[in-house]
Amino acid sequence: MNASPPRPRGVASRAVLLLLVLLGLLTHAPVAAFAKDGACAADVAARVQRRYDGVRDLRGRFEQRTERAALGGAPEDALVARGEVLFAKPGKMRWRYEAPEPSLVVSDGKTLWVFDEAAREVQKLPLAEGYLSAAGVQFLLGDGKLIDEFRIAARDCDAPIVTLMLAPLRPSHFESLELGVEAKTAAVAETTVVDLFGNRTRVTFVDLRENTGPGAELFRFEAPAGVRVIEVP
Repeated sequence: MNASPPRPRGVASRAVLLLLVLLGLLTHAPVAAFAKDGACAADVAARVQRRYDGVRDLRGRFEQRTERAALGGAPEDALVARGEVLFAKPGKMRWRYEAPEPSLVVSDGKTLWVFDEAAREVQKLPLAEGYLSAAGVQFLLGDGKLIDEFRIAARDCDAPIVTLMLAPLRPSHFESLELGVEAKTAAVAETTVVDLFGNRTRVTFVDLRENTGPGAELFRFEAPAGVRVIEVP
């Protein structure tokens, strides 16, 4: 009998969960869909798409808060992590977790590396073609159209931050996805994923800078000496 691949631990575990959801790696369970909600949803989604079609890369800081349904989703029980993030087209990203413990998640668009520094382990996952389909941030990474991939609704259309509520048109392992969009600029300020178990993960971005031209080496990973490499199918 084949053994199941080991699960990543700590902050790296939460990073993998978030990234797998955002990248659309988990694509086999049905979800409930939102209906499109008129002109507001269509207009904001179109402006977001236009903005990020013209962005080559993004760099900034993030805060990630995960409220687990098993704990009742109480804010005081949220798992909080912070660090730096870097996106580049096509499909490249680098998440440096600084707190509560150091870890690193890197993708060159073909391979995803999840480095748990405390455990001295790195997980290596292949990113086959099509893994970015139905992805919550795939338009940030250079592939896909929001209106082609999601049913879209909107709320708070008169507020400084408009919320786009997205449901994949393809089956997925997450219940819902929301984008907090700055009304004036169409910049994405935060993303929120609710999985099928009711766990809610929100990532807030701050100090985002566009088109800074990061080097390709930032999206490559080589395991340091003494680090165990785990190949995940």
